[in-house]
Amino acid sequence: MNTDTSAPQASARAPTRVRYAVIGATTLAGFIMYIDRICIAEIAKLEDFRIGLQLTQQETGAVLSAFFFTYALGQVPAGWLSDRLGARVMLPAYIVIWSLCTMLTGLATGFAMLFVARLLFGFAQAGCFPAASSLIKRWIQPPSRGTASSIVAFGGRLGGATAPILTAWLLSGLLGWRSVLVVYGISGFVVAFVFFRVIRTSPQQHPQCNEEERALILAGAAPEDRSQNTRFPSFVPLLTSAALWSMCVVQFGINIGWVFLVTWLPKYLQDVKHVESSMGGLMSTLVLFAGIIGMLSGGPLADFCGRTMGRRWGRSLPLAGCYAVAVAAYLSCLFMESAWGFIAAAAVVAFATDLSVPTIWAYMQDIGGKNSAAVFGWGNMWGNLGAATTPLLVPIVLKYWDTNGDWHEAFIMFSIGYVVAVVAALLSNSERVVE
Repeated sequence: MNTDTSAPQASARAPTRVRYAVIGATTLAGFIMYIDRICIAEIAKLEDFRIGLQLTQQETGAVLSAFFFTYALGQVPAGWLSDRLGARVMLPAYIVIWSLCTMLTGLATGFAMLFVARLLFGFAQAGCFPAASSLIKRWIQPPSRGTASSIVAFGGRLGGATAPILTAWLLSGLLGWRSVLVVYGISGFVVAFVFFRVIRTSPQQHPQCNEEERALILAGAAPEDRSQNTRFPSFVPLLTSAALWSMCVVQFGINIGWVFLVTWLPKYLQDVKHVESSMGGLMSTLVLFAGIIGMLSGGPLADFCGRTMGRRWGRSLPLAGCYAVAVAAYLSCLFMESAWGFIAAAAVVAFATDLSVPTIWAYMQDIGGKNSAAVFGWGNMWGNLGAATTPLLVPIVLKYWDTNGDWHEAFIMFSIGYVVAVVAALLSNSERVVE
């Protein structure tokens, strides 16, 4: 006779899947961020835009570049605010502010107002990816962070690829450029609301995340992944970390070349290859869609290389290989006569660059320590300082060195940036945490 009268043991519950909703909402934030960021390249080539605001080519370059300078300088403080106040509070705030700036861009009456709107826009967008990186570190196990990073970054690239063709379509008789910017701004408010409803800064704070999922997420995580640091990071570790500086140089170098694809490419196709506007929008979109394929492939590649080659070489070798391919692709542009041949080479640049991005994110999470968002922001700051130089340098290079208007000197400049990135990638070491 069975005398055991104890209650039957409860079966173990399956982990909830709140982490997937968190990644989905963060991906949506990246999507609208890049829609608002990239649409200006299509708008800036319009005669109505330049004549209506009385902009010179140099002023147009300054407008395109203004975003990158403030976006770069805002990275560390915006990242720290995300570390301190939490991504659930700060990221919706960032989205609302940059959406207002998008609308202000559409209401600009001249260069000064437009320039100020783009400066504020850059500061507002600066916190998005540092906050996203911090969320990934808190919500995803270390072996899967490369894939999660690729999905979130994919949202940005999808927005960037969608922006040229969507903007060109809206401008082709449906809306004026001012109305397009207002519509994009209103869309951002909706995304901010969705994000705030879905997200909590950590699994411990989310009411729908059960203990099993929390345990799953924290399995194998470093101690700093479990804490909420509130102290502004000392600049001494940021200034003295060779591991961080090598990645700063990587990001600076690749952005010198990559940002051409999202700023001057439509104008190059129009002025040099004589491609009409709607076809140019399609070509730009195809280039950026190649980047999307690279981004989605880069996450599993980062996780695989990290597992098989270790953190040191599993990060640095894939980066160096990607940038060597980009160098070859840009140099091939010196010999491309057809517009579609050039687009194929540009697509290779986009693919190779975005293939590397999840590895960069994983690297910054590896070395980030307790101030993951702020450290990520420091590296991203230098990357965007590199991006800020290209819109300004291209008109100078074309004016003083490009004697026949073929842009070859600009492509050589882009290639040099990637060569510098190859060397810096080989010197990087993700085993050295920023203390």
